[in-house]
Amino acid sequence: MPSAFIIRVTSPADAEAVTALLTASYPVLMATAYDEAVLGAALPAMTRSNPALLSSGTFYVAEQDDGELAGCGGWTRERPGTGEVVPGLGHVRHFATRPEWIGRGVGRALYRRCEEDARAAGVSRFECYASLNAEGFYQALGFATVARIDIPMGARTAFPAMLMRRDLT
Repeated sequence: MPSAFIIRVTSPADAEAVTALLTASYPVLMATAYDEAVLGAALPAMTRSNPALLSSGTFYVAEQDDGELAGCGGWTRERPGTGEVVPGLGHVRHFATRPEWIGRGVGRALYRRCEEDARAAGVSRFECYASLNAEGFYQALGFATVARIDIPMGARTAFPAMLMRRDLT
């Protein structure tokens, strides 16, 4: 297995590779925190790459030296689901790491890139909707848990998550 990776900005050409990464990551890593019914309803939407994120200039991949993706993640000014923009607030979005790369610095490197670029763009606070299995990851990065929330996933599914915040100043 390759041991090196670089962080780079995505483009729409990364759609297939990001979808493959999400499909390899989310079902495995989320199985410890969610039952099969919730995952069965939510994963079809969650494992598709988001074209708007891929072309945003603020979504990144950790690309291995062999070209395969080890992780992805980014940030936006727009709040997921509503598009609301609050001055100074950024939203951490769609983070995933291949299970075999967990604990090797991929998520932390992606987050550092997000924070550096967001600060340079005038963002002073981050917010994220963390899956239940990812709460510890975000806490280790300095995020505080604000509340448990339910994210609507279609007409009949609510995906339990944690609203988390971090001051960047």
